[in-house]
Amino acid sequence: MDKLIITVTCDSDSAFPGNPYNPTPKGMDTVVKEYLGGIDAGAAISHVHGPRKLDDAPQPDGSRLSSLEIPGWGKMQDMILSQRDTIMQFGIAGGRFNQRKDLIRTYAPDMLSVAFVAHDECFDYDPSRVPKEIYGIHSRTELEEYCTLCNELGIKIEVEAFHTGGFWNAQRMIDKGVLPQPVWITCFFGWKGGAWTPPTADAVLYMKSHLPKGANWNASTMDPAEHWKVLTAVIAAGGHVRVGMEDNPFVRPGEYARTNAELVDKIVRISRELGREIASPDEAREIIGLKKKAAETDGGIKRYGNP
Repeated sequence: MDKLIITVTCDSDSAFPGNPYNPTPKGMDTVVKEYLGGIDAGAAISHVHGPRKLDDAPQPDGSRLSSLEIPGWGKMQDMILSQRDTIMQFGIAGGRFNQRKDLIRTYAPDMLSVAFVAHDECFDYDPSRVPKEIYGIHSRTELEEYCTLCNELGIKIEVEAFHTGGFWNAQRMIDKGVLPQPVWITCFFGWKGGAWTPPTADAVLYMKSHLPKGANWNASTMDPAEHWKVLTAVIAAGGHVRVGMEDNPFVRPGEYARTNAELVDKIVRISRELGREIASPDEAREIIGLKKKAAETDGGIKRYGNP
């Protein structure tokens, strides 16, 4: 098996807003510190959420997506990359399409999360709060445009697949010649809503068995009771994993992790117990098929592009 690639994702605003250690309300400096800690603990990929605002209610077309404050994303990227080597992955796949295109044209991350299925999420993990919900259709026309633009900019797409329909759409883009191999696919388990896939070991093996040929696969689990068991099954099956306060802020049942580094530390220990060592950012780049990007300063903000 390849060494394990760990992605860290530090923002629990959507699913676990009651998390007392969520860094997001404490400001960008605190969020960046959390990413640095996760990298130091063993994460090779930083899945970041820059400033954004979710629609207060569904729009007339039925969508409920996020608007992005684009300069803040560049600032966060620069603050992290100026202090650590990491693979920069821009998240919020539920952001508005035109804004996300502007975002990556401006700041060119290493990777971009793109939902290859419709967004239909209901974040009701905290029963004391009104759930946050996201709705959005991502047509194959949109997916092809994402692929074409990312190819032009030297950005690797992270295919977000909440169910196997995402695999079909990925294969469609592979066949059209716009989604280069090796494809990087994140499988989502236990994310509530109409795109839910159960957080079970059986589901892990089912998803693995239907992946496009040659794909690298990663897993995110948003179910505190099953989280660590599912990720253990993923590691044993040869997949890669994502941890952090976005997916599950509990280091053990009922106990919040005080930092994202604690969550990375735990998955590092599990992986090593199973006999898999941890990939460095450079080793992860080799597995994923990435080149390290060079930085150029423009107006005080660094923009990263092909060397």
